[in-house]
Amino acid sequence: MPEPDVQRVVEIIVEELAAARNGAAPACCDCHAVLSACCPDRVGGILEAGASRIGLHAAGGPPGDVASIIDHTLLRADATRHEIETLCQEAARYRFASVCVNATWVATCARILQGSGVKVGSVVGFPLGATTSDTKQFETRRAIFDGAGEIDMVINVGVLKSGDTRLVERDVDAVTGTCRELGVVSKVIVEAALLTDDEKVMACVLAQRAGADYVKTSTGFGPGGATAHDVALMRQAVGDAMGIKAAGGVKDLDDVRTMVTAGASRIGASAGVRIVHESRR
Repeated sequence: MPEPDVQRVVEIIVEELAAARNGAAPACCDCHAVLSACCPDRVGGILEAGASRIGLHAAGGPPGDVASIIDHTLLRADATRHEIETLCQEAARYRFASVCVNATWVATCARILQGSGVKVGSVVGFPLGATTSDTKQFETRRAIFDGAGEIDMVINVGVLKSGDTRLVERDVDAVTGTCRELGVVSKVIVEAALLTDDEKVMACVLAQRAGADYVKTSTGFGPGGATAHDVALMRQAVGDAMGIKAAGGVKDLDDVRTMVTAGASRIGASAGVRIVHESRR
C-alpha cells in the first residue's frame, strides 16, 4: 500500500467544509441523488490520494441516557482530595462514562470507583503538549499502572504548526502504542482553537494513522473550547473509524445536543451533573 498523501486528503476535506460554510449548494450525484459526501468521484479522489479506508457518519441526537457519553471532568490545579472524591461519587451515582483527572489523583479514583463500571481517565502532556515523547510515554505507563483505563494526550502544537508531521505522528504513537499494548483507550487532544482548519484536519489524520481511538477538541485551558464547526470538521476528517470528544465550554444540554449533532461521540464536561438533571427534566 503506497504511503497516503496526507496533504491532499486534508485539502479535499477542508475544501468541502469551506464550500458548505460559504453557502454553496450541496451537489448531488446523478447516480443516486444524494449529497456529494458519498459520491464516487469524491471517494475516488481521496482513495487516489492514498487513503485505505473511508468512513461515513450519520449524525443524530444524544442517547436517552446522556450520562453514558460524558467524561465527568475535574482538571483544575487547585482541585482538592475532597472535590475528587465527590467527583467519583457523582460519577458512580449518575453512571458517567468516566472521570477525567490529573495523574496524581488516578490511584485515588481507581480505588473509589472499583466495581462501579465507571472508568478512570487521565491526561498526558497536559495542558500544553510541549513535553518530549518519551516523557509522555512514561506518563502514560504510570497512569495506567495507577488504574487509568483512558488516556487523553495533548499533541505538540508548536511542532505541528512548524510542519513536522512525522515528529507529531511519532509523538502521538508513543502514547497510543502504549495504550494499545496495555488495552487502554487513547484520545488525542488537538487544541483546535490554536490551529487553522488545515492544521486541525492534519492533526486528526496523523492521530488516526498513529492508531488513536478518539480525537478531542480542546484541553479546556486553551484560548477556546469545543465548537460545532470544529467537531464537524474533525468528524469529516476521520469518518466513523474513530470517536470524537468535544470538550471545553460544554455547559448544558443544548451544548451537548449541538456537539453530538455535529458528530461528537463523547463529551468532556465539568457540568455533567447539571446536564444530566436537565436531560431528566
